[in-house]
Amino acid sequence: MEDKIKNWGDVILPWLVSHGIKIVIIGITAWLLIVILSKIIRKAVRVAVVPDINMPPEAEKKREDTLIHIFNGALKIVIIVLALMMILQEIGLEIGPLLAGAGILGLAFGFGGQYLIRDIITGLFIILENQYRIGDVVNIDGTSGSVEDITLRLTTLRDLDGTMHHIPHGDIKRASNLSKKFARINLNMSVAYNTDLEHVIKVINKTGNELAEDPLYKEFILKPPQFLRVNDFADSAIILKILGDTKPLKQWEITGELRKRLKVAFDKEGIEIPFPQRVIHQAKK
Repeated sequence: MEDKIKNWGDVILPWLVSHGIKIVIIGITAWLLIVILSKIIRKAVRVAVVPDINMPPEAEKKREDTLIHIFNGALKIVIIVLALMMILQEIGLEIGPLLAGAGILGLAFGFGGQYLIRDIITGLFIILENQYRIGDVVNIDGTSGSVEDITLRLTTLRDLDGTMHHIPHGDIKRASNLSKKFARINLNMSVAYNTDLEHVIKVINKTGNELAEDPLYKEFILKPPQFLRVNDFADSAIILKILGDTKPLKQWEITGELRKRLKVAFDKEGIEIPFPQRVIHQAKK
């Protein structure tokens, strides 16, 4: 038994000295390269990206962070693959046949690879054209959510229910960015037909101005919500259109606060928010 252990030790120890140390060095070198090059990429992107004067600083930072995230992801894949190939060679596996096999496998999947190439090319255009960034809220072909991740191949969205959607770039036909440059309060309010419209308009505009002057909200409001027009004559109400501009991603919070304040103001001023009514005629016997 002792002889067997000694024989194993005679085999393993020299291997660890000659190859094991090299494997450790390869791993540490790969990790250091990822850390150092990631920092270089971060600084290079911050310097190379030309700021858009029409975009706020927050949006510009999101654009740069997205580019850094994508470049770092590609860098890690390249370094890890190269390190794994070097480690396999140190272990004693011939990587030549593996590469040849990978080439044959690549030819076998050539037709399927065209979809991958399409995804990557479309992803490059999405990134270069700055269509959306990580942190934006978008609607992609009817699927809405916050952009949690972007790679060259796909975009990952998380909707309000917490569901994650992985969308290959090549499948995207229409992408609507709900949080670029500015957002808009677009609210319809219903009032009864017997309402004094001039009075309602004054109440709406006053409420919008008060909201825009509130210290809690004024930094997020670019244009106070105001009455725009009589939008429609519905069956039981007159529909009024209210518009205002906010900073990106703040439109839902500001619209909710505006609804609350309008309800309080309407109750105070005796303005009726109607509900659907139906007149029933009873036939005479």
